[in-house]
Amino acid sequence: MTEISKNNSQLMEITIGDMFDEIADRFPNNEAIVYPHEGIRYTYRELQSICNRVARGLLSLGIKKGDHVAMWATNVPEWIITMFAAAKIGAVLVTVNTNYKRYELEYLLEQSDSMTLILVDGYRGYDYVSCLNEICPELEHSEPGQLVSKALPFLKNVIYAGSKTEAPSGMYHFNDLITSGESVSEAVRAEAQASCDVYDVINMQYTSGTTGFPKGVMLTHHNIVNNGKCIGDCMALTEKDRLCIPVPLFHCFGLVLAVTAAVTHGTTMVVIEQFDPLRVMQAVEREKCTALHGVPTMFIAVLDHPDFEKYNFSTLRTGIMAGSPCPKEVMKRVIEQMNMREIVITYGQTESSPGITMSRTDDPIDLRVETVGKTLPHCEAKIVDCETGEDCPPNVTGEIVTRGYHVMKGYYNMPEATAQVIDDEGWLHTGDLGSVDENGYFRVTGRLKDMIIRGGENVYPREIEEYLYTHPMIKDVQIVGVPDRKYGEEILACTILQEGCRLTENEIIEFVKKGLCYFKKPKYVIFMNEFPMTASGKIQKYKLREIGIEALKLEASAAV
Repeated sequence: MTEISKNNSQLMEITIGDMFDEIADRFPNNEAIVYPHEGIRYTYRELQSICNRVARGLLSLGIKKGDHVAMWATNVPEWIITMFAAAKIGAVLVTVNTNYKRYELEYLLEQSDSMTLILVDGYRGYDYVSCLNEICPELEHSEPGQLVSKALPFLKNVIYAGSKTEAPSGMYHFNDLITSGESVSEAVRAEAQASCDVYDVINMQYTSGTTGFPKGVMLTHHNIVNNGKCIGDCMALTEKDRLCIPVPLFHCFGLVLAVTAAVTHGTTMVVIEQFDPLRVMQAVEREKCTALHGVPTMFIAVLDHPDFEKYNFSTLRTGIMAGSPCPKEVMKRVIEQMNMREIVITYGQTESSPGITMSRTDDPIDLRVETVGKTLPHCEAKIVDCETGEDCPPNVTGEIVTRGYHVMKGYYNMPEATAQVIDDEGWLHTGDLGSVDENGYFRVTGRLKDMIIRGGENVYPREIEEYLYTHPMIKDVQIVGVPDRKYGEEILACTILQEGCRLTENEIIEFVKKGLCYFKKPKYVIFMNEFPMTASGKIQKYKLREIGIEALKLEASAAV
């Protein structure tokens, strides 16, 4: 049974730049972005002006339509400015996870063929500038814009958007874009914007997909504008709403469910540069926010904060809880204690822009806490048998597949990987297990793929395994997810050491911590002599998970 939303509205045939300009013309004096703790406020007209100036600055550096501009930054104002400035000239924004370290950054910049990198000082004590200099030692001795890197031959421009007034050696300062942009006329910029097509790729976000190393998901103007518009519609957003955004902008959650959903409706974005529950509560109260986004762990951190009772949440109405399975009790607490009576859930993945299904503000509470809603407007979704591919009847578990405007253009430079997830009829195979009832409400019940979702972050085991294989004392390793009450899942490293070698659990954890994002480090390590295998020699990961649950006494967490 195929479920397709009953919606009479038309898809928008408009680029991100043109959409933004239309909204700025309709709501010029409405606040577009507010950074309450930094004292920064831009109306839509003011934001439009600075985006146009930065777009001219990008053109002055030789960046043109189709060139890749990577953004490695927290939720700073320059992030949103760059998003729209790049879109206005047709440059492709490549989003970089703020938790990345050298191993991951080098892979992304090389695989994406990024010509330009914009970066801040760092995040959680990790120095981005030092990291880049390790990858590109030539940078310190280069003139800005003249980088010739052996490791990253495509990378020419590095732009510093950090807190210092002087840019590090070899880099432009973000403010230089305003100055250099004066050499490019507004007419030239407008011409570049007019040359953009709604079906051009405008954004690349890296995800592990269903298999293998991170892949660049190519999303178009058409994907992003329409998904954001439909999501905002389902939240009943208007120009009078004020959306608090503590989720990272490099995720689809931030870029589409937050920024694009807000801008397509003239909504004010109240941005938190880095998630902190106290700052979220302060922002909601001071700015009288009507909506709040977050993954379940963010809402839990707010609800459990010792100062929670001191803050006023009476202005809140709606928001999205997504990114990982949403516990029913947490949803109920958010509705009751934070006044978010119209909170909704969005389900999807980066490859679908990301929204596939969504609950609506007027859905009964039980459906908003127990399901992931119905298909979004103009989207098709259905459940298919994992073995035969045949459609499943209502309430029967199978794989969730989806088709429509929202499906990605493909993985960058990976046609075979693209063909593995998008079939000949255009159906995107999500790798998620679920069911749909007679009324079209979907439930997500598990995953076909090995992906671990820890606190809203997708973790693909193979990436960690490949990194651990570089340790000389490790003979073999298998990464599996085990249940966790706080994060939904935690990472277990089942490890076989080389003969005669000794390693402690902490040494393995610290090894991963030094080379990969913090959320990819195992919480648990079990040393083994062999792995359970099938008769054909395939490792049985589900048995490793069972072994881990029993050995670590996680049965209670598994039952939640």
